[in-house]
Amino acid sequence: MRNSLAERRKDRGLSQQALADELGISRQSIISLEKGRYDPSLPLAFKLAALFGCPIEDLFTPDPD
Repeated sequence: MRNSLAERRKDRGLSQQALADELGISRQSIISLEKGRYDPSLPLAFKLAALFGCPIEDLFTPDPD
């Protein structure tokens, strides 16, 4: 799955640690999410969408098969 987390985080002027703190997860989880090594749980995806003020579909898109 592809995502736009790093771009959106940077646009907001947030560090990886600041975003992690806001979400109550580790910085390592943010790194893994941004690099596409880890897909978020549905509750975490909803938190991210709410934080960035957009639909989940704007943050995460399936890889083309």
